[in-house]
Amino acid sequence: MLRVGLTGGIASGKSAVSALLEEMGALVLDADRIAREVLEPGRPAFEAAVARFGPGILGTSGEIDRRALAAVVFADAGARRDLEAIVHPAVIAEIERRIAAAESEGRAPVAVVDAALLVESGYHRRLERLIVLRCRIETQVARLRKRGLALEEALERIRAQALLESKLAAADHVVDTDVPMEETRAQVEAVWKALLEEARGGAAGPRRV
Repeated sequence: MLRVGLTGGIASGKSAVSALLEEMGALVLDADRIAREVLEPGRPAFEAAVARFGPGILGTSGEIDRRALAAVVFADAGARRDLEAIVHPAVIAEIERRIAAAESEGRAPVAVVDAALLVESGYHRRLERLIVLRCRIETQVARLRKRGLALEEALERIRAQALLESKLAAADHVVDTDVPMEETRAQVEAVWKALLEEARGGAAGPRRV
């Protein structure tokens, strides 16, 4: 199974591109969704997060209120690093477990790990290919505003991530999501064709970036 990373800035269209790749036959692993799972009550990461950030991050149901947690970590780089140190190992372990299970079952020729912080965490080096999504900051801000974030909140979250240039420098494939969906789909189809050819010809070697 060819292991591929999919990343880009926040609100760059990762969910839409992941859906296209899944439709085309990829096994898609959504790191954000897995992060929510490892932070569920009773899980070790949940206990560690509450111990670090306090009960103020909990909602009335006793689960972590993601918006409350985001307000803390996006305003404090140290807090964000602490959260990443808690969550990232648990997420990576679960991703590896799911890929191994899928490989043993022969479920798909390509596994795509969809994660915003693939490059920042260095996990992209453990994958064989990297797709980076590219769009303008103005587009990211507009999409975040539609999600209900204030302008300063949107900019804060964008600034919290690595510059797009650093992601592009590590990319094997780049997809422009600042265009009509039909054009993005055509780009994704071309990338998928290349990945399939590589997967069928034998897995690529480890990335060296």
